Amino acid sequence: MKRKNNLYKNICNINNIKSAYNEVVRNTHNKSRVAKLKDYKSIYIYRVYKVLTEKNYIVGPYNRFVIYEPKERIIFSQNIEDKIINHLVSRYILYPAILPCLLDVNVASRKNMGTKKGLELAQTYKKICNTKYKSYYILKCDISKFFASINHNILKQKILKRIKDKDSLKIIFDIIDSNKEGLFIGSMTNQVFAIFYLNDMDHFIKETLKIKYYVRYQDDFLLFHKSKKYLQYCLKEIETFLQKEKLTLNAKTRVYKNTNNFLFLGRNFNGKYARYRNVKRKLKSREYLYKNNKISLNSLSSSIICYKNLCNKSFSNIFNSKK
Repeated sequence: MKRKNNLYKNICNINNIKSAYNEVVRNTHNKSRVAKLKDYKSIYIYRVYKVLTEKNYIVGPYNRFVIYEPKERIIFSQNIEDKIINHLVSRYILYPAILPCLLDVNVASRKNMGTKKGLELAQTYKKICNTKYKSYYILKCDISKFFASINHNILKQKILKRIKDKDSLKIIFDIIDSNKEGLFIGSMTNQVFAIFYLNDMDHFIKETLKIKYYVRYQDDFLLFHKSKKYLQYCLKEIETFLQKEKLTLNAKTRVYKNTNNFLFLGRNFNGKYARYRNVKRKLKSREYLYKNNKISLNSLSSSIICYKNLCNKSFSNIFNSKK
């Protein structure tokens, strides 16, 4: 496929900058922060326009913080101008160059995609395989420390195959190099880099291994096949392929029989959340974090309300199904 050129001019377009600014404001949940952003809207837009048109953008510092749901993770955020530029680079440089080569089975971080799409695909493949094979197997793979293990040089080589524009490549490479090792979790560009990094693996699984039923959400993916022996062969081939990408699979990777139960994207293979005893365990964990000043009272309250609504909905579904 021909490499994309003349992309940089799109991020210097004032209307695109305004659009990126509005998107950043919509995604900001702090009300006082939103009010300040709106008060200084013109200043932020002008600064971004000036630094991009003069081609002297320097990636700003990252702010580090920790989240504890669904598990403990280190997140990095940036200031408002870096966020706007992040959105511009993603929407008007990376997306036009990268999206055309991505497969629909790669369901993360794009419009009309997400965990819901991933769960729907997994359920669809399950129904098809139940009809075709009765008995079949699923290879569930999970990559160890995916974002932190993404190799900068390999990522740059992949991007060079998609983008020709030198100004676009410079700002992209500057953003990549602003991450000390791997990619930080939190920025839009890093999400796009992550879904693209394993694109070659997607094509390898679909076209070389000939796996018809396959779905991936970032580093978590499933392969469906009637033969356990063939999936074991696929596992070895995927491990070999990932070595070239400087990645490894973690201990959660294994082959399951279709009657086994396991979690995919936070739900079991029937599409339901984990057992209610796990909800009790999670709430105890949240309470511990609150008592040790790791999370706020607002965060604890939100978790309690969320799990309460989840349980009420599930009990309601059970009750309705018995009518």
